[in-house]
Amino acid sequence: MRLPRFALRQAFEKILGRELMAYLLHLRPLEWPIMTAHLLLGTLWAAGFAAFGPGAWKATLLGWFVFVVLLNGGTLAINSAFDKDEGDIGYLKAPPKPPKYLLHFSIVLLAASLALSLPFLRVAPKGKYFFEIVMTCVLMSVLYSVPPIRLKARAGWDLVINCVGFGFFTPMAGWAITGRPLTAPVVNACVGFGFLFASLYPMTQIYQVAEDSARGDQTLVIRMGVARSLNYALGALVVAHLWFAWGVLRQGTNPLFLGISLLAWLAVLVPWRLQWARWTDAQHEAGMYRGLLAWAITDLSLLLLLWPRG
Repeated sequence: MRLPRFALRQAFEKILGRELMAYLLHLRPLEWPIMTAHLLLGTLWAAGFAAFGPGAWKATLLGWFVFVVLLNGGTLAINSAFDKDEGDIGYLKAPPKPPKYLLHFSIVLLAASLALSLPFLRVAPKGKYFFEIVMTCVLMSVLYSVPPIRLKARAGWDLVINCVGFGFFTPMAGWAITGRPLTAPVVNACVGFGFLFASLYPMTQIYQVAEDSARGDQTLVIRMGVARSLNYALGALVVAHLWFAWGVLRQGTNPLFLGISLLAWLAVLVPWRLQWARWTDAQHEAGMYRGLLAWAITDLSLLLLLWPRG
């Protein structure tokens, strides 16, 4: 027998109630596994499995909770509080109406992320960077979603905020949880992920063009058009892998394994670019999720190539 749509959501709603479930859904927990993998990539680069061993696992768990649940959840909640989307959005299909106090709730989450990142200031020698990254991301979250600045409505700025916050800072925050000094190969890889998110970002907007246009938001895809946005995504993809290759070479390992990552992305983007005019919004949305799968392949590839030695 086929399960009804959103069966799991409905089961939790019976436990939590409709209003509490709406608050939870606007944290978009379906993104948490993706954020977790990208954050812990940096943690594993720094310390390997020792990051989950005695004396270290508590800091790793706290860093995960701060960055993924509080910071990322609060960022998405404050975005929903102002957007009031009715159609599908990233990691949340058929979103419920934003509850009355969603804005207040998101502010509490962002403030809590700052408060709970303060203990990392005492981690030697570089743990202070975790607090500084969280503080920067909180500021970017507000500038991104809150009027009158609302950078997400300004083509170009929306891209920069997401590339820096998710692409560049997330694995770097994972490294900073360990308190270890950054290395050049890891910095190269984080820059590469900034460009990789520049490739992914148009994919997250194409299927929302109608709704964004109705709000008056001038997103990257609206300003550039779908075809040019996909051309740009292909270019950013190549630049990202050049940065990855440089980091891997500086680590002293062979970058040829990155070919698997590059092929995975090309398998998503090339058919999309060739057929986009015939695709429905649902097909464009499915393309975004295929891009997330390619991202996971890149994470795994770089985890192996930059695994700590000794």
